[in-house]
Amino acid sequence: MTKTRILAVVGPTGGGKSALALELAKRLNGEIISCDSMQIYKNMDIGTAKPTRAELDCVVHHMIDIAEPHESFSCAEYVEMASRAVEDCAKRGKLPIVCGGTGLYLDALLRKNDFEPDTFDENIRRELEQFHENEGADALWQLLYEIDPESAESIHKNNVKRVIRAIEIYRVCGVTKTELDRRSRLGGDRYDACVIGLRYDDRDVLYERINRRVDLMLEEGLVDETRRLMEMDVFATNATASQAIGYKELFPYMQGEESIDTAVQRLKLATRRYAKRQMTWFSAKDYVKWITVNGKTFEDIVNNALELFKNN
Repeated sequence: MTKTRILAVVGPTGGGKSALALELAKRLNGEIISCDSMQIYKNMDIGTAKPTRAELDCVVHHMIDIAEPHESFSCAEYVEMASRAVEDCAKRGKLPIVCGGTGLYLDALLRKNDFEPDTFDENIRRELEQFHENEGADALWQLLYEIDPESAESIHKNNVKRVIRAIEIYRVCGVTKTELDRRSRLGGDRYDACVIGLRYDDRDVLYERINRRVDLMLEEGLVDETRRLMEMDVFATNATASQAIGYKELFPYMQGEESIDTAVQRLKLATRRYAKRQMTWFSAKDYVKWITVNGKTFEDIVNNALELFKNN
């Protein structure tokens, strides 16, 4: 059976991937499927750098504004909905273009891995979260080490979400995450995908772009958006939404604990660090075809991407 052909554009936040995906969609008769764990939430617009109304009118976007801010949304749910969007695009003769920087979601979408609905159990997850709250990260990590030492060695104890996820998989399925990962590799890829990544050899260029984007977000009303979300109790009821970079860095300012300048500097630093983590993640993926951005015009980058898609 022939696999559906898709294009994906990945890279660090603020690196220009959305603009590239938009232009490629215009030239290749495509539609964009967002791969951003925060753009799924309604009302979180400026802080998550959602496409503008003009961009949405120009090219159809999927997987944006599909959940209320107080709702939880899992990777499995993303894969289920995004894969339906991919097939819907393909059936209508449109090229599915996945665009975003949430590497975990992209991996789960492209490859048949452990993020399947029947590996989740809310009760088990809540039990493990309560265990962490009562006993701490060390004790939680030790639970994982006892059942799946390979996963434990690859997950830092402070990455509580991943530790809980690995234990949950074992308790639901009766097999370890390590074993499920092995099986998923044998299962192969879900799509015939060309994944293009944007890379900056000069990090200072990327960091300056990030700083400018934060300034623009503030001009567009990020503080007011954060205040509205706080008034909706979004950050008190949804642990996922509360972790969105762009909002939590402003909390101390909103609560009168520090100046806006201090909060903005923290936001810029957090965003730069996030971009670095994204690059570390994607650099380890052998399926990414890289375009070095430094010294190239936007048209150069578009042409490079078109050539990569044509030949891969």
